[in-house]
Order: sequence, then structure tokens, then C-alpha cells
Amino acid sequence: MTNTEKERQKAITTAGNPAKPTGEAGQQMLARMNESHAALTAWGLSHFQWHGNEKVLDIGCGGGANLHRMSTHITAGHLTGIDYSPTSVQTSCQTNAADIAAGKMTVCEGSVEALPFADSTFDKITTVESFYFWPDPPENLKEVRRVLKPGGTFLLIAEIYSHDGLSAEVQENIEHYHLYNPTPETFETIFHRAGFPSVQVHIEKDHRWICVEGR
Repeated sequence: MTNTEKERQKAITTAGNPAKPTGEAGQQMLARMNESHAALTAWGLSHFQWHGNEKVLDIGCGGGANLHRMSTHITAGHLTGIDYSPTSVQTSCQTNAADIAAGKMTVCEGSVEALPFADSTFDKITTVESFYFWPDPPENLKEVRRVLKPGGTFLLIAEIYSHDGLSAEVQENIEHYHLYNPTPETFETIFHRAGFPSVQVHIEKDHRWICVEGR
């Protein structure tokens, strides 16, 4: 990527607001993220064992690519996406129009602070590249635990977390966007405190991605 293109993408990201995508720039950013997060998402989701009849929730569904990918594993279940950005909800609906029309999927606007679902609703819950922006991540994890069924699994999938290999650009973004950026050990601690008795931290060795699995 040329420096000019990097600057253009950076301008789109700034205007689109990755914390809460808005407007045309937000839509462009979400389209780019649908592509750029594909490999990360595929790796993270590989930690699920699928049966086909699960009720699945994706928190911070963004452009809807993660929902679309998980839909291929669901035959008799249902998928729900939630995002507090109206632009993200609109884009996710466009990405998954066929599944929504078929009644296989629902996308709604809402916040992880107060998930609009009953206790023990979902078999599987995911969040991809959104945890950094949650208003109070350790506390919000309790909401995730509340809506997860006994025996269910939550996967938190992310590129950025606190380790010694972060680039200067990533560190700048962490500071600029006030990203919550725990170490793997802290992830394990806050998951346990939120009520997940079993926690595994997976690190992808080539890209150093992280997937925190709470059961």
C-alpha cells in the first residue's frame, strides 16, 4: 500500500469513527473491515464446535461479515447481531439480507451495557474487534455471561492486546481512540470475575492475534 493510500484510509477511519461508525465514511470503513478481518475471524471461529441448531449472538456486528460467515454453520438455529451504531446495523442488514428475509437472522440496535435479551438465551456469543470500545469492558462481560446459556461459549476475537510487539502505529491508535488494551493474563482475570468458570486464551503465533474463550 502506498503512503498516499495509507493516508486516505486513515482519513476514512478518522471520519468514519471506528468506535461508532457513522455516515458514508463509516460505511466505507465497515466494507473494508469486512475484508480485512476475514482471516482473523476465520481463525477465531475455528475454536467453535458447531452443531447447526445453535442460537448465536454477535456483539458489535459492524459490517456483518462475521454473521455471514457463521451463518454457513447454522441449519436449524438462529443468528442475532447487535450494534449501537445505526450505520453498522444498516450495513449488517445489507450484508445479510437473504438470511434476514428467510427468518434465519435478526440484526438490532443496542448496547452491550444492557443487552435486550433474556438470561440464558444464546448457545454461542462472539465479538470481533469491538471489545476495545466497550464502555466498561470488565463490567460489560457480566452482561455477556448473563445472556449465555449454561454450557455455552463466548469467543472474544481481536488483533490488538497488550504485548511487547505492538507497532508504533498501533500504540498511537490505542491512545487516540482510548482503546481498552489488557494483557492475556488480565483477559483471563476479568473473564473469571465476570462469571466464566472456564477460560482459555489462544494466541495465533504468526500474527499474534488473540481469541479469549469463555465457557
